Amino acid sequence: MNAVLSIGKYLYAIPFAIFGLFHFMNANAMSGMAFGSSALVYLTGAALIAASVSMLIGKLDKLAATLLGVMLLLFVFIIHFKGAAAGDQASTSNLLKDLMLAGAAWMYAGNLAKDNAVIG
Repeated sequence: MNAVLSIGKYLYAIPFAIFGLFHFMNANAMSGMAFGSSALVYLTGAALIAASVSMLIGKLDKLAATLLGVMLLLFVFIIHFKGAAAGDQASTSNLLKDLMLAGAAWMYAGNLAKDNAVIG
């Protein structure tokens, strides 16, 4: 059973790397969500890839998962909240998705992360 449960780390981390690649491939299309700045899209894409790699290799993974949760919570309030409050179902779905992923990132940091070098 532990072998089955151990794939959860990969099922959680790998999609973040793919989302990060999407940020690089579609920066201009996503720039509207980032205050019109494709530089912010590239920055968040790099952060997603870095967090994914960190969790996969287990180096600074507690810090990476904690910061990933913070970034996702910022997305909830900065990007999705206004649309969700206006009743847009897509915005509400994305708000709930990012809220759920932020919670999962913090559960990862609290229970699964191995490297306590920065955050004890």
